[in-house]
Amino acid sequence: MAVNYGSKRIVVGAHYGLRDWLAQRITAVLMSLFTFLVIGQLIFSKGPIGYYTWSGLFSAQWMKVLTFSVILAMAYHVWVGMRDIWMDYVKPVGLRLSLQVFSIVWLVGCAGWAIQVLWRL
Repeated sequence: MAVNYGSKRIVVGAHYGLRDWLAQRITAVLMSLFTFLVIGQLIFSKGPIGYYTWSGLFSAQWMKVLTFSVILAMAYHVWVGMRDIWMDYVKPVGLRLSLQVFSIVWLVGCAGWAIQVLWRL
């Protein structure tokens, strides 16, 4: 019977955080570009900025689709960040799981509400 002392350990998570890091950067760039687009449209709008200016800005179908994409990107961006915070700083497994479930429910609720408001315009 051969005993294998000193066997090499296979590390499977060599690039584990790369996907999340890249997702954070891509969603941040998307949200930044969207913000500059909205600010640019508001700067070049005529008259006072009120309800009708805002509803006119978001009434076009392409803007609704773009805003929908940004809402989903923001929800994913927040989820990755909050999940990492819970995993890094909350050590009791039950509490961590509860906070993660609460975060998911909260983010889905906020995204659903934002989309409902967006398509009501």
